[in-house]
Amino acid sequence: MNESISEINISYRPNHKNKSLGSIRSSSDAYRVLKELYNQDLICAREEFIILYLNNGGRILGYFRAFTGGISSVTCDMKIILGVGLKSLATSVILSHNHPSGNLKPSSSDLNLTKRVAKGCKVMDIHLFDHLILSDEGYFSFADEGLI
Repeated sequence: MNESISEINISYRPNHKNKSLGSIRSSSDAYRVLKELYNQDLICAREEFIILYLNNGGRILGYFRAFTGGISSVTCDMKIILGVGLKSLATSVILSHNHPSGNLKPSSSDLNLTKRVAKGCKVMDIHLFDHLILSDEGYFSFADEGLI
C-alpha cells in the first residue's frame, strides 16, 4: 500500500516590532484599533467580520479579516475564529463586524453567534473579551451592555 498522509505544519511568527498598538483594556480601546482596520470606503456598503487576538496582558497579537458578507449579513464559521485563536496562542478574542445600515442594535443572529462563540471559547480556555458592532459613526459593545 502506497498511501501518503498529509503533514500538518503549525507556525506562528509574532511581529514584535509592532508595539504601537498597545493593550486593550476597554471597548473604547478596541474601537480605536478596529475602526482603523475597516475600509472606510466600504463600511457603509457591505458587512465584514474582523477579529482581534490578544495575549494574557491584553496586548494585541494580531487581527484576522475573517469573513466578508453582503449588504445585510455576513456568515461566520466558529471553527475558523477559534482555529486562528489557538494557532496564535491567544488568551482573549474580540469579535467585530460592521452594520452598513448604521443601526448599531444587534440582530438576533448577532446575539446567537456571540453566545455560540462564547461557549466555544470557554471550552478552548479563550476569553471572549467583547463583540463590537461598528458603523461609520460609532460602535456597540456586547460586553458594555452585559450581553457577554
